[in-house]
Amino acid sequence: MALKKIFGKTLLAIVAASCLAQVNFAHKKTVRVAAAADLQSAMPEIAQAFEKQAGTSVEVLYGSSGNFYAQIQNGVPLDVFFSADSEFPQKLEESGFAEPHSAVIYAIGKIVLWMPANARCHPQQDGWKCLQDAAVTKIAIANPAHAPYGMAAVAALQKAGIFDAIKAKLVLGENILQAAQFVQSGNAQAGIIAYSLALSPALQGGKRWIIPVELYPPIEQTVVVLKSAKEKAVAQEFIKFATQGPGREILAKYGFQPPAQ
Repeated sequence: MALKKIFGKTLLAIVAASCLAQVNFAHKKTVRVAAAADLQSAMPEIAQAFEKQAGTSVEVLYGSSGNFYAQIQNGVPLDVFFSADSEFPQKLEESGFAEPHSAVIYAIGKIVLWMPANARCHPQQDGWKCLQDAAVTKIAIANPAHAPYGMAAVAALQKAGIFDAIKAKLVLGENILQAAQFVQSGNAQAGIIAYSLALSPALQGGKRWIIPVELYPPIEQTVVVLKSAKEKAVAQEFIKFATQGPGREILAKYGFQPPAQ
């Protein structure tokens, strides 16, 4: 009889604990984040650190900023948008899809000319000449139609005066991460990619040249709270975490230059 009572009490305790866990899970807050593809190295670490500190789940989708801009306008339920530029967040604010005055510049992006370690050309020494090398038949960039890093690449090529000479070699990635994957895999012999991606473990062994910033418009990577955010206070809290303190340090570690104070 005693054993039966003990078993019964234990069973009740397990059921109670299970119910409590379900209640806690149901009330656990979640931040749904759309992040520019160049954040694929830094954002998981930022999300993990925030989850540990705040007890809030962070769900992250990666892609091109232009595609996210269109999806947000079409009603995709998201809370926070980390764009690779400032134009898309500004347009979302103006059209009522983002909270007014919630936009924050979280980084100044840079583009680099990247080539594999075994390339015969040396971007750091030869710069643009590498793209005109006969051995380079394909140059990967992000699609400038909707990817800010692709727009910056085209602007730099035009400013350097070589766009017309090499445009037939260009292959377009859906976003900057795919452009980096093209050149990493050997499907392209060179690529103009985000500096942050060039520092990633998969690419840091290659040859790179940081393209002078005066050759392209500033890449002011901006984050904004969306109107569709269910928990706007939590969304703001995540943005603050990502742009200050621990988040700021993580971004810097992955090559994201902080904006001027």
